[in-house]
Amino acid sequence: MTEILIVVHSVHGNTLAMAREIARGVEQVEGCQARLRSVAPLTSAIDPQQRPLPGDGPSLVSNSDLSECDGLILGSPTRFGNMAASVKYFLDGTGSEWASGALAGKPAAVFTSTATLHGGQEATLLSMMIPLLHHGMVVLGLPYTESALSRTQSGGTPYGASHLAGQDSDRPLDNTERHLCRVLGARVARTALKLSA
Repeated sequence: MTEILIVVHSVHGNTLAMAREIARGVEQVEGCQARLRSVAPLTSAIDPQQRPLPGDGPSLVSNSDLSECDGLILGSPTRFGNMAASVKYFLDGTGSEWASGALAGKPAAVFTSTATLHGGQEATLLSMMIPLLHHGMVVLGLPYTESALSRTQSGGTPYGASHLAGQDSDRPLDNTERHLCRVLGARVARTALKLSA
């Protein structure tokens, strides 16, 4: 079974909701399954209280998850046009995987959620791609052959799936955002199958 690792950081549940839709997209591809994991939470000025992982949420990602996966999809809310500190902290701890080439040649993609429409979605997605490129991964986005990308009024970029959560982070995924998340998951899964063939 080809396994796609989905690693997420979520504070208000929006990027986790995206991760679950992406997992559905992965599992729509025959012979593929999703492994959903969370990075360990860190405190910051934006989110000063250490929160426990929700009981119904994914377990913490380990470095062995990286070496075992056939593809990786990484998600983070936007923090000033960049990935959240906990995601960066996790990536900074993957030096041994970089040295061994554990992720080299595997497909990867990224996704994000923001409070405002122009809150740095594309900058955040690009910031998450850089470490994946250093790992030698094959980074995928969403092509404009996917017609929903041209029609979206909220989230969705050629750099990866995105979501407009609203000022209070209470806007649920709309149908287009949900669809684009599934398309991204399926795209990484199909690419993983082709690369392993």
